[in-house]
Amino acid sequence: MKQKILQQFQNHKKQLAVLIDPDKVNEKQLKVLCTYATAHQVDYFFVGGSILTHGSIPETITILKKFASLPVILFPGNASQVDPQADAILYLSLISGRNADLLIGQHVLSAMSVKLSGLEAIPTGYILIDSGNVTTVQYVSNTKPIPHDHNELAVSTAVAGQLLGMRVIYLEAGSGARRTVSGQMIEKVKKNTGLPLIVGGGIRTAEKAIEIYNSGADIIVVGNAIEDNPELMLEIAKAKSSINQTLNAL
Repeated sequence: MKQKILQQFQNHKKQLAVLIDPDKVNEKQLKVLCTYATAHQVDYFFVGGSILTHGSIPETITILKKFASLPVILFPGNASQVDPQADAILYLSLISGRNADLLIGQHVLSAMSVKLSGLEAIPTGYILIDSGNVTTVQYVSNTKPIPHDHNELAVSTAVAGQLLGMRVIYLEAGSGARRTVSGQMIEKVKKNTGLPLIVGGGIRTAEKAIEIYNSGADIIVVGNAIEDNPELMLEIAKAKSSINQTLNAL
């Protein structure tokens, strides 16, 4: 998966990931989601959540694999969210925070299970950006997000992650965000790192997706908005396709 992301990045291909929280979906909903995702050229399923109370990552991945052939990438909230059925794992280090457990602690707990599983681990610098409200990930991680307009702090954090060996940067406004990561911040982080850039949180319209793609995001992640409006997947997929066609023509 890492090679695919990097290859698409090098070819200037924009990509779309759908984030699935096992607590929020049932088998019927997943089947519909698989149909939509396959038809509308979604590139990846991301699976995971800040907390899990009743959902099952193994069961969710089994259903996704049954009804779609898209790559499934783990988006783990902690060391327990590792499953060898997945194709890869975003090995997230919350580099914007100062919580040692999410910088390295959970990685120590999960390292051997990830290694023995054969999962491809993608070292990812995970950066929380203030979105105008306290998101679940902010509350659970017990960390402060980078202020929405502090672009240079976001850049320095991303570059630090790059120098530490991160292969991908993830700018996250959070589930239920009132506002997305700003286009200016995305542009500056991309310019200064040159790494594949994932952006998620608060993306509720195709127009906003286009803005984020054009600012420098390589992968856009949508979750809650898709649950409320499955047609949004089609709208963003069309926008992605249009941008890629334009880039190919250059």
